[in-house]
Amino acid sequence: MELRGARVLVTGASTGIGAALAVTLGRAGATVGLLARRGELLDQVLAAARDAGAGDESRRWAVDLGDLDAARRAALEAWDAFGALDGFVSNAALLRRRHATAVEPAELDEHLRVNFTAPAHMVLALLPRMVQRGTGTIVMVGSVAGRIGAPGELSYVSSKHALAGFTETLAVDTLRLGITVRLVTPGPFDTPIWDTNGGEATHYDGPRYPPSVAADAILAALTGDTSYETFVPDRAAATVASRAADVDAFIQRAAGMQGAGGR
Repeated sequence: MELRGARVLVTGASTGIGAALAVTLGRAGATVGLLARRGELLDQVLAAARDAGAGDESRRWAVDLGDLDAARRAALEAWDAFGALDGFVSNAALLRRRHATAVEPAELDEHLRVNFTAPAHMVLALLPRMVQRGTGTIVMVGSVAGRIGAPGELSYVSSKHALAGFTETLAVDTLRLGITVRLVTPGPFDTPIWDTNGGEATHYDGPRYPPSVAADAILAALTGDTSYETFVPDRAAATVASRAADVDAFIQRAAGMQGAGGR
C-alpha cells in the first residue's frame, strides 16, 4: 500500500501504540480515521496527526468496542465517510489482570467482546467491500500473550489467542482475493495497558519499549514490507519459541512469576 493519500482506520487510537501510529501515518501523508472510547483524547491525537501531515479529511469516532453494533456501524461509517478504506488496523485492547480462580464469566466475556469479537465483526463488515474493490490491507495487532500463556491474564490471553487464530485463517481465505492480511505481535510496550484497571498488578518487571517502535512495525505491515507475522521487538519471537521448545518448562517458569502459592 502507498501510504500517501491512503485512508486508514485505526482502533485504540487515543493512547499508546494507536496514538503513536496515528502520528506516524500522518507523517506519511495518510488520511486517518481514529476510533476509541474517549473523545477528548481522540481530539488531541487527531490534532497531532493533522499537524504531522495527515489528510484534511481525517476524523475520529468515539465508540466503545464493547458495543458490537456500534463497532460495526463505525467501521462502515468510516468507509462511507472516506469513500473507501485502504487499510484497517485493529489495535484496541482491554486488559484487567486477575488470577484464574478470581475470574468471573462476565469479565471473560467482556475481554472476548472487546479484544476479539468487536474487531472480528468490524473486519467481517468491511471485507465484502474490500473484496469487491479487489484491494485492502488488514492489520490485526495481537500480543505475545496471544501465542503463550501469561500469569494472571486468563481473559486477555484467551481473547488474543482467538484473534491470532482468526487472523491467520483470514489470511488463508483471502490470499487470492487481493486482500493483504498481517498480524503484528508486540511484546511489552510502555502503554496504559499496564495500569491495573481495577484488576491485579502485573507480574512482569522487565523492559518496556516505546510505542513508536510498534507503530513503525505496523506501518511496515501496512506497506507490505513484512511477512504475515511481525514480532516486535524481535526478541519477542524468542519468547514464543522457548515455549514451543518445552511447554512444561515454560509453564513452570510462568507459574514461578506469581510466587509461592500461585498468586
